[in-house]
Amino acid sequence: MIDTSDFRNGLHFIQDNEIFTIIEFQHVKPGKGGAFVRTKLKNLKSGAVIDKTFRAGERMEQAIVERKEMEYLYNDGTDFILMDMETYDQIPVSSQLIGDQAKYLKENTPVSSMIYNNNIIGVDLPMFVELEVTETTANMKGDTASGGGKPATLETGAVVNVPFFISVGEKIKVDTRTDTYMERVKS
Repeated sequence: MIDTSDFRNGLHFIQDNEIFTIIEFQHVKPGKGGAFVRTKLKNLKSGAVIDKTFRAGERMEQAIVERKEMEYLYNDGTDFILMDMETYDQIPVSSQLIGDQAKYLKENTPVSSMIYNNNIIGVDLPMFVELEVTETTANMKGDTASGGGKPATLETGAVVNVPFFISVGEKIKVDTRTDTYMERVKS
């Protein structure tokens, strides 16, 4: 068991049968009344971020969450198949667990899985992925001054906004957290 004095960023604990991670916290001691802790928590199952206040000294069960490097192999239609890099076991992971990140999954992509009680409870993709542009509108001469962009479909099916000079067949780097184009990848 842990209490609010043990709080630190990245700590995992169980509250209402859900696993939460502390994103940020602040101990508050008002001039009058009892101390409390204001937190911003991320639900590992749903991905929702909530604000919650705890009384000082409140106790909860700590969740020991292990991180393990895995590799995405393929999608079998219902599940995403990950391979444990140490044992080479192939583990099916539901599409709900991967969520919206799936649009950046390409075969042999390294991922970081979060494991609690021998079950995968979350998967994090790399912050940046390099993907090939498979479809976009033709380049427009002289339209670079506007600073805008155009939509481009990538090899995984994801659509991101890219600068006008990007053409089909080029590899680009994409930020998976913000769904934004970063730069061209030099061959």
